[in-house]
Amino acid sequence: MKSYISLFCFSLIASSSAFPQGYNVGDKATDFKLKNIDGKFISLSNYPTAKGFIVIFTCNHCPYAIAYQDRINMLDKKYKSMGYPVIAINPNDPEIVPEDSYENMVLRAKEKKYTFPYLFDETQSIYRKYGAKKTPHVYLLQKKGSDLTVMYIGAIDDNYQDATQVKDHFLADAVDALLADKKPDPAVTKAIGCSIKDKLVKN
Repeated sequence: MKSYISLFCFSLIASSSAFPQGYNVGDKATDFKLKNIDGKFISLSNYPTAKGFIVIFTCNHCPYAIAYQDRINMLDKKYKSMGYPVIAINPNDPEIVPEDSYENMVLRAKEKKYTFPYLFDETQSIYRKYGAKKTPHVYLLQKKGSDLTVMYIGAIDDNYQDATQVKDHFLADAVDALLADKKPDPAVTKAIGCSIKDKLVKN
């Protein structure tokens, strides 16, 4: 019995270690270095003049992610010049979903004329560190000195099906709040999308 309990506890610890809880609003986010669709590796440190970042975990195959492609482009075009560029990250394992392969990321970015980096989280370590659960899942970061502070987590808006029927522009409102030296309200919303396809998790 004791050996069973010990094994169970070890499994919980191992699981917790492999999959940390992720960031909460107010946490300090760490930088990363991931491969972009142009073959170059991108870090947030490559943007020394940015005021912050709109980090969006997204992908090719998910209907929710597809529905937001044009809106993400529009967000980048609007806010990049104001200091908040979009950094998109594909967290999915292409062995589970071949459509989300790096090669297909390159094709999708070209097809949709992405104006933002589209990075491949090949080891799936970054999405786990952030705690993303869905595609798309947003983490709005603000630079505070040398720190990157998480200021908003959740959805892009309240209607993935029809951009013309959106009532609450959660992400845009959050960025606007930061630009006005205010805190986003709400600071957390529920991300709606497909589950992230992880090689270590049965989806």
